[in-house]
Amino acid sequence: MIDDEKSALEMLAIKIGKIEPAIKVIAKTQLPTEGINLINELNPNLVFLDITMPVLSGFDVLAQLENPDVEVIFVTAHNDYAIEAIQHCAIGYIVKPIDEEDLQIAIHNALQNLEKKSSLEKARKLLENIKNDTKNTLVVPTQKGFSFLKIDKIIRFEGVDGYTRIHTDEGKPLLSSYNIGKFFRMLENHSFFAVHKSHLVNLYKVKTYLNEGFLELQNGDLIPVSKSNKNEVLQALAML
Repeated sequence: MIDDEKSALEMLAIKIGKIEPAIKVIAKTQLPTEGINLINELNPNLVFLDITMPVLSGFDVLAQLENPDVEVIFVTAHNDYAIEAIQHCAIGYIVKPIDEEDLQIAIHNALQNLEKKSSLEKARKLLENIKNDTKNTLVVPTQKGFSFLKIDKIIRFEGVDGYTRIHTDEGKPLLSSYNIGKFFRMLENHSFFAVHKSHLVNLYKVKTYLNEGFLELQNGDLIPVSKSNKNEVLQALAML
């Protein structure tokens, strides 16, 4: 069982024991990276995997398994776009707060699927779908759950105390548990530039470079450009 919330792990273990005593919980962790090692080492039949976690999402965990031939029940806080991708691959899921009847159905289906030995193919299909669906989409854990943002709608990222505020064309900013460095790595092949240690900007959203050392964006925001980055920023803008 992998979930960054300790209370969620404990509650899920209690409910599993109540619903299906034959299922033995052999490991629990709040750390996705540790979860990857545990799955690779212990080779469990069934994994309960939270989708929205810091650093690595549930999909990231699945993608990094040496052999993803394991039955997965995803746990998510929101019934959103991610659920469609999961359903399309016939992989189980439960929505927080966990309803015992839903959990029982998910476990029943998972046990039947184990007999069919179809876990590996389903996992591969899900990862391929997520990869294709997110080619122009950014998968972001937020305060409310799990958001899929169109990259061309993102204006900028702002680092705030280890978190990241994401500004888009489509309304109120989102706050993500990822730090801004994570987004820099995720978007290194796109039109985003780290103009300042706390600001990652979509260059296509830049309106003007001001001599005072600021970028004026299309939405009116003024973003500082560090002196060390000035020339590179101007070169990058000139190449658009």
